[in-house]
Amino acid sequence: MTELPTESESIPEIRRPFWRKLLRWLFWLTFGFVLFSIVLVLIFRLAPAPSSGLMIERWLEHQIASKAYRARHQWVDDSTIAKAMPLAVIASEDQNFFAHHGFDFEQLEKALEAKQRGKRLRGASTISQQTAKNLFLWSGRSYLRKGLEAWFTVLIELLWPKERILEMYLNIIEFGPGIYGVEAASRQYFGKPAKALTRAEAALLAAVLPNPHRLHAARPSAYVRERQQWILRQMSQLGSVEQLQRANP
Repeated sequence: MTELPTESESIPEIRRPFWRKLLRWLFWLTFGFVLFSIVLVLIFRLAPAPSSGLMIERWLEHQIASKAYRARHQWVDDSTIAKAMPLAVIASEDQNFFAHHGFDFEQLEKALEAKQRGKRLRGASTISQQTAKNLFLWSGRSYLRKGLEAWFTVLIELLWPKERILEMYLNIIEFGPGIYGVEAASRQYFGKPAKALTRAEAALLAAVLPNPHRLHAARPSAYVRERQQWILRQMSQLGSVEQLQRANP
């Protein structure tokens, strides 16, 4: 007959394997990140963005280098932005904006084909991807950053209407060193609010977006002027933002 252990005898401790603890930790970490990111995206569906990941990154770069830094940024609703401006960035950056769900695989395939022919790899990021990256993340080309960009792109496409994505993009995109958003850019370069922008001025602002640190709206080069004219032609062909929305309900 087996005797029961006495009080003085210790009962062996049952330890869980380390990998189970690790999996549990990873599960809760992932769950917390997913929940946090969803809440964050839902907040910015309604709330203006007082800053962005890119603005914070630029500020930190200047602090580390002990350089003076002044950021110009003023949030404006889409109703106070000239209609030519969203059309200009769509014409310049993402003509399939209302047709895709965050990723333009057709343009990505064309970019990869061009690289295979020996040409420089051109950007194929959509307005949705650029919004996700600039608002929530940092610049760079790591797999981690690209993976997070894809995740936040999916979230904003699911949780925001297209109009909100476009409004956010126009309010946080970098138009020059320390100049963020169309309102700050319009006042800096043309001395007027974004609501008063002409088609030519909107196209000029859109022309510098591929590289706002090398391309300048204040002193446009021949290349920038050429891009401006191309964007104006594309704008005429596209018609209006409302027409694009109706064509891609």
